[in-house]
Amino acid sequence: MKKNSYIAITFIILIFGIYAVPKIVKNFADNELLQFEKVPAFEFTDQNNKQVNNSNFENKVYVVEFFFTSCPTICPEMHKSMLKIQDEFYGNPNFGIASITIDPKRDTPEALKKYGEEHQVSLKNWHFLTGDKDVIYKFSNEGFRLYAGENEEAAGGFEHSGLFALIDKEGYIRSRTIRSGDNENPIKFYDGLDAKQVQTLKEDINLLLKE
Repeated sequence: MKKNSYIAITFIILIFGIYAVPKIVKNFADNELLQFEKVPAFEFTDQNNKQVNNSNFENKVYVVEFFFTSCPTICPEMHKSMLKIQDEFYGNPNFGIASITIDPKRDTPEALKKYGEEHQVSLKNWHFLTGDKDVIYKFSNEGFRLYAGENEEAAGGFEHSGLFALIDKEGYIRSRTIRSGDNENPIKFYDGLDAKQVQTLKEDINLLLKE
C-alpha cells in the first residue's frame, strides 16, 4: 500500500474516532481511559489450528491489529511496534495480542505459524488469526471501523490501516485523549507507526491491567 493511501486511511479513521466520542459507553474521570463499544462476537482459527473467540480473551487486556504476512509496506513497521509491546508484557498471563490477517487465502494457519517463528514472536497469548474473508472484512470494517479491503493497485494487493485497538478485560475498546497544541483530542485507536503513540499504548495497557 502506498504511503499516501495509508495516510488517507489513517486520517479518515482518526476523524471517525473523534466524532465517535458522543457514542462513548461510559464517562470517566480525567485520569481514566475512554470506553467505546464492545468488540463483537468472533471466532477465528489461530496459527496452531485452534479456534479462538472472545472467551479466550476474557479477563485479559489485549491489542488487535489487521495485517497480512506478505505486506510489503506498513506491516513490517507495525510488527516492530508490536514486538516492543510483546517485550514489555512478556510473561503476563493477563495480556494478549490478536493479529488478524486480511489475506486468509494465503495466510493459512501453517503460514501464520511460520511467520511467527520467523519474526521473533514468543508471547504465549499472541494469536495470529485467519478465517473466512467476508467475516474478517465485516469484523474489521463494521466491528472496529478499521478499513480493510482488496485493491489490485495497492502494494501487496490489499489496503488497511496501521492502527492498533486496545481492548479491556470486559471486551470494550478503550483509548484516551491526546494533546495537540492547546487542545485535547479524543482518539479511538493508536497509530502503530508512531513511536509516541506506541509508548502511550503501553502506558494505557498498564492502566487497564490494574483495573
